[in-house]
This record gives sequence, C-alpha cells and structure tokens, in this order.
Amino acid sequence: MHVQIVLFDGFDPLDVVAPYEVLYAGGTASDGAVTVELVSAEGPRDVVSGTGGLMLRATGTLDPARSGLVLVPGASGRVGEPGEVPDTDAESASAWQQDEFIPVLLGRTLTTELPGLLKAAMDNPRITMAAVCGGSLVLATAGLIEGRNATTHHLGLDMLEATGVHAVHARVVDDGDLVTGAGVTSGLDLGLYLLEREIGPRVAHAVEELFAHERRGTTWRAHGQAPAAL
Repeated sequence: MHVQIVLFDGFDPLDVVAPYEVLYAGGTASDGAVTVELVSAEGPRDVVSGTGGLMLRATGTLDPARSGLVLVPGASGRVGEPGEVPDTDAESASAWQQDEFIPVLLGRTLTTELPGLLKAAMDNPRITMAAVCGGSLVLATAGLIEGRNATTHHLGLDMLEATGVHAVHARVVDDGDLVTGAGVTSGLDLGLYLLEREIGPRVAHAVEELFAHERRGTTWRAHGQAPAAL
C-alpha cells in the first residue's frame, strides 16, 4: 500500500508527522508492504506549516492515478469561530501569512489545484481517502464528501454538517473508501487503524507497542443495528 500524505501551505505538522511515522513504521514491520511519501498539488517543494514556520518538503506531486491511500491533514493557526465559513475570495488567496485563522487556511486550498486532484483520487476505485482533523473540512468544502460519514476536530463538526456531511463524534470514522480522524492527536489512532485494516492487527499491534501508544476513543462504522434514541 502506497500512502501519499498531502502538504499545503499552513498545514498542521502533527496531522502529518503522526500518521507518517505510524505508517512508515508499519512499512518496516511488514517488510515493505507500506510505503509513504509527502506530496503537494504543485509538486516537489518546501511547504511551510502553520506552526512557527516549520517546513516539510514534498518530494512528489499528488498522483490520483496511483493506487493506495491519500491522506489530507488539517491546518494550524488561530482558531476561528465554530462554524465559520472559509473565506476563499481573491483577496484571501493572496500571500500566505503566519498565524492566520484556520478556516481561512483551509479555505485557501480551494484556490489551488488540490481540489481537482482530490476529486480525481476519490473517483479512483483503487484509492482510499483519509483525513485528519481539518483535512475532512478540506474535502467537505470542496464538495467531495456530501452525504458521507466523517469526523473532524470537535470545533468543526457543525461546519462539517453544514456542508451536507453526516458528522460523527468519534475518534475515527470508517466509511469504506473514506476514513477520517478527529482532533490532531487522532492521527496516531487513524494511522494504527489503517494499518490494522489494510495490513493486519499483528503489524498494527507491533507499531502500537513501538510507539508506546494505546489507541483511544471509538472507531465508528455504519455496520450493525442502528441505536434507538437514548
């Protein structure tokens, strides 16, 4: 399984590094069954995060034709009002600035080539789309997951619902070819769940032990009997 983790200006480093390390370790534990790379819509470049100007380097271009997994992180910056709609007008699409509001950073991705590449990836039956935290909002505001089950940071659940997504308050939500994680540290749990689902529980458990991290929270799936009102 090849994993493409997407970088964009203002991304949250923990949303990227946590699943990257988990999945990379899963590749080692599975004798290379998992490979991971950092990509961007623009191709190889240094991409500045929203946390203190920390940069990571994308080594390739997001390839929607390559089978495997595409993972979209959220953004790091100032917290806007819950439910705030991202500003995507021409003025907001100007130069990236440090400490901007997270909804603005997420909305700015809509002015790039990223939405088109993500749509092509989601149209590819050989790709599973994943997202951490505000990454779900990137997909949602691009109109790519309307009617689907997903989660995001708890402050963004109302905004997720406003885009026509069924927002689930859970640590990880598995909706088949769409798997999403909640707040930033859930990238660890999302990565471990993906290892268990795609490679197997023994590899996932080995990585869990290596990272000294016990998975927490609920993994929600639309399986089984629907609960009655409580």
